Amino acid sequence: MKVLGVNAIFHDPAAALVVDGRIVAAAEEERFSRRKHGKRPVPFSAWELPEQAMAWCLAQAGIEAADLDAVAYSYDPDAVIPDGPGQDPQWESLRTSYARRTPWFMQTALPGLDPSKVVFVRHHVAHAASAALAGPHGDTAVIVADGRGECASHLAGRYSGGKLVEFASQALPHSLGLLYEDVTVHLGFQRSSDEYKVMALASYGSPQFLPELTQAVRTTGDGGFVTEPIDWSRLVPPRQPGQEPTAAHADLAASVQRRVEDVLLELAHWTHAETGATNLALAGGVALNCVANTRLHAEGPFANVWVQPAAGDAGTALGAALHVAVELGDTPEPMRDAALGRGWSEDAIEAELKRADLPYERPDNLATRVAAALADDGIVGWFQGRSEFGPRALGQRSLMAHPGRAANLDRLNAVKGRERFRPIAPMVLLDRAPEVFSRGPIPSPYMLFVHDVHPDWQGRLPAVTHVDDTARVQTVDPAEQPLLGAMLTEFERLTQLPAVVNTSFNTAGRPMVDSPQDAMECFGSSPIDLLAIGPFTVRRR
Repeated sequence: MKVLGVNAIFHDPAAALVVDGRIVAAAEEERFSRRKHGKRPVPFSAWELPEQAMAWCLAQAGIEAADLDAVAYSYDPDAVIPDGPGQDPQWESLRTSYARRTPWFMQTALPGLDPSKVVFVRHHVAHAASAALAGPHGDTAVIVADGRGECASHLAGRYSGGKLVEFASQALPHSLGLLYEDVTVHLGFQRSSDEYKVMALASYGSPQFLPELTQAVRTTGDGGFVTEPIDWSRLVPPRQPGQEPTAAHADLAASVQRRVEDVLLELAHWTHAETGATNLALAGGVALNCVANTRLHAEGPFANVWVQPAAGDAGTALGAALHVAVELGDTPEPMRDAALGRGWSEDAIEAELKRADLPYERPDNLATRVAAALADDGIVGWFQGRSEFGPRALGQRSLMAHPGRAANLDRLNAVKGRERFRPIAPMVLLDRAPEVFSRGPIPSPYMLFVHDVHPDWQGRLPAVTHVDDTARVQTVDPAEQPLLGAMLTEFERLTQLPAVVNTSFNTAGRPMVDSPQDAMECFGSSPIDLLAIGPFTVRRR
């Protein structure tokens, strides 16, 4: 069966293609449109079909829209309660009207498509499928937590034989995701975009306001929870644009972070007791909170915790496709890696370099050349293979630097236009990771957990050791990523450090680079010393 999955209802429009149970392609529309999170001026910021991503997915598989057996849309208008709690009747009416017309919008965007093949999948079911059906464990409990779906913000259940049994859900207006979004805005950041900045800021504070939050945010003993309205200004004045975060702002971030972690742990214990499962799969925007994920791994009741790398709304395109594929009789294959986006041949990359009139070389050993540049404290733009699906740079579209130079934290944040308090992350050779990092799971290929940096290594890896002595690690298995593995091995030979800095190849407010042209534009406009693009290198003039 050929099933195209589509997300286009809240934010992060995306498309994914599943053929005979195998994930063939997945991409976010922002990689094509160059609008981060697909955002446009209200009211059109959310309701954008991922037309370019859909067309590319089909082209990647060499099929036409008429060949599709189904199009799975990750929102079900029939599940909406327009006048229910937490709903804005005017907006819900518009949203559901848009969703109901999706079959005809799809027909316009994909000529030849039979609109009767469009299938609606509940938002949280799509999230759940994206984690459980793409994950490695098959039979698994699943927890979804995000801002909202049609009329809920949470789902807990168990997958067995590819089928979901739901055990609990939480109706709106109660929502851990919306709680986190609200404090994100109060702290001067952008809603549904900058929540990870609050997580980073939390490490600089202490949970001074935890008693107030524990009263307002609490589990109910039946798999659900309550999030009562909070007057944030009564706790801490809002941060104004351009204002540096204060100690009180950091304390508020720490308090909300801690309370969300505690509630997730309680929900995990309830889900474990009800399902009896050994493994847990996580999805939803809250599952991108790698600090909370680590507490679930380290302190929770499950033997294994797996997080889908595109855990936010973009991943519902993949989950919707997998859910419908199973309903049509396919058996899904586990996700091999996150490199599901666009890639370019050597000839295509070289043609772009010539078109841009950039002087380039083809070194005999790319890994050696890049490792030497990093050892010499250069910043390297790394563009290799197919782009990542999800928000993390995982060695396809990365900026890299020397992790042993403390100044590289400020240096890279300046290159990218990021806040100074935000950490940068390491990628590390898999076989060396246990010596350097602890507490988080290893392997950790998707950078979705934090790890404690061993005391002996904190002084040796200052650029990637956060203020709380943790790091958000990506492990690299040379058997699966041979070029990255060779580069890291050579870098360790030169520096005695088995890790390098890895952050996303972009600047503030822009999506990660996706095409050779994107990479060359970012290289040309930023103080990047070396661009490693396919088998070629470009040095700054």
